[in-house]
Amino acid sequence: MAMAFAELLDTLGGVGRFQLVYTALLLLPCSLLACHNFLQNFTAAVPGHHCRGPANHTAAAANHSGAWLRATVPLDRLGTPEPCQRFTEPQWALLSPNTSVHGAATEGCKDGWVYDRSIFPSTIVTEWDLVCEARPLRDLAQSIYMAGVLVGAAVFGGLADRLGRKGPLVWSYLQLAVSGAATAYFGSFGAYCVFRFLMGMTFSGIILNSLSLVVEWMPTRGRTVAGVLLGYSFTLGQLILAGVAYLIRPWRWLQFAVSVPFLIFFLYSWWLPESSRWLLLHGRSQLAVQNLRKVAVMNGRAEEGERLTKEVVSSYIQSEIANVRTSNSVLDLFRTPAIRKVTCCLMVVWFSNSMAYYGLAMDLQKFGLNVYLVQVLFGVIDIPAMLVATTTMIYVGRRATVASFLILAGLMVIVNMFVPEDMQTLRTAQAALGKGCLASSFICVYLFTGELYPTEIRQMGMGFASVNARFGGLVAPLVTTLGEFSTILPPMSFGATSILAGLAVCFLAETRNAPLVETIEAMEKRVKGGLSKKEAEEKREEISLQQLGSSPLKETI
Repeated sequence: MAMAFAELLDTLGGVGRFQLVYTALLLLPCSLLACHNFLQNFTAAVPGHHCRGPANHTAAAANHSGAWLRATVPLDRLGTPEPCQRFTEPQWALLSPNTSVHGAATEGCKDGWVYDRSIFPSTIVTEWDLVCEARPLRDLAQSIYMAGVLVGAAVFGGLADRLGRKGPLVWSYLQLAVSGAATAYFGSFGAYCVFRFLMGMTFSGIILNSLSLVVEWMPTRGRTVAGVLLGYSFTLGQLILAGVAYLIRPWRWLQFAVSVPFLIFFLYSWWLPESSRWLLLHGRSQLAVQNLRKVAVMNGRAEEGERLTKEVVSSYIQSEIANVRTSNSVLDLFRTPAIRKVTCCLMVVWFSNSMAYYGLAMDLQKFGLNVYLVQVLFGVIDIPAMLVATTTMIYVGRRATVASFLILAGLMVIVNMFVPEDMQTLRTAQAALGKGCLASSFICVYLFTGELYPTEIRQMGMGFASVNARFGGLVAPLVTTLGEFSTILPPMSFGATSILAGLAVCFLAETRNAPLVETIEAMEKRVKGGLSKKEAEEKREEISLQQLGSSPLKETI
């Protein structure tokens, strides 16, 4: 059936105008989705700060700000004002040259903090004083967002297999627009965390359903390009974030600016047709035929579309309909040997890839350079990395591409351990290379996962795999805190897990130029009693030649 459905799409224009417009409309929201993923690099930035003087000394501080600061706030080992301590009494002796004070009593910042607002006029840190003892709350906010992504992966992955791809996607657009605007409006840290959680849920709903719709409407040979375009949309999103954050510095307006466009996406998403693959497998052949006819008209194949009937379309999946389970659960991902092997390997890959990725990509201030430039660098580096990924996925295969990028990223992270800390530029460039490899492997594994699972449980499988990725995202900040005990633990952990994920990929089957499998039973048959290796290769070559003759993308691929 998979081969037959791919041939049906080729008959209706292959990768035609519909596929191009459809893919563009789905990937545009994904680019802005990347803005939300890294938004706290700017909305939760920590500007320079020091203790505010006692209220009864405010006038003196205003008239002699520099001298007052020197007399009331001790210096740290780098010679900058200590951010979390002040002298209990002003030490006027420190104003004399070559004078130091030893043993002077200090206390916490009882009267609040003074922030350097030259770069960040307002962030959640300055608004709610998330510094010193309250600094973990800043990381907690990001963890809550990632928890929302995790819950969303579990919820939307299952819903999409039962209700279709379009419904959860449309709802996710609306939920993100509303919760994003609410985050910018309400004035408490608790409300901020609640709405960030709801925003995180939509990340999974949008990315999983967008990828599935693109893959399921795309003929076999166009899937690689479509998957990589998803990666470029994320790269574009990171560059958009750097530009918008540079122009809009107050955190509330920045939050609002990257949330409102999803209301537009919500409005036009009603035009997007449901996946005909999903409709056929759930007995809704009439709507599937209507959608396929619309595709044919848009691709300039109206005559071929008019010849389609429920009987003709249903004939492509007659044998598969009898094998489709009426309901699916997460246990289906472990019930049969072939699916179980895929699931176990992907659990390792998604968890490790995500942990290493977010360990590098979040908290850009740690590099000590301009945070806007670092964000641009971390985005731009994805372009050459994904060009290489695109080429190798098309001509070499998915498995070798994902494994190579993961192992290379792990080695880059480990090598960075031996670069001296004062060489910040080199450390940042090397970290950016590692992040580029991880970003490319992340996008490749999204496509790879969609091709490995059969249509019957594809969304369930991708949702479960994404849950493991979100666990990795939650663990990353915890691994970073290990640096307080030993500076080598975080990079060693990120590098080792990335290499482990690369090795796990080697146990997965190659899917390049292979038609999508529709049912669990069909996948088991392919593994156990399918074509011989030689016959399979000959069949793939035959399919590829047929598609080369009909696909408008043959010049670009």
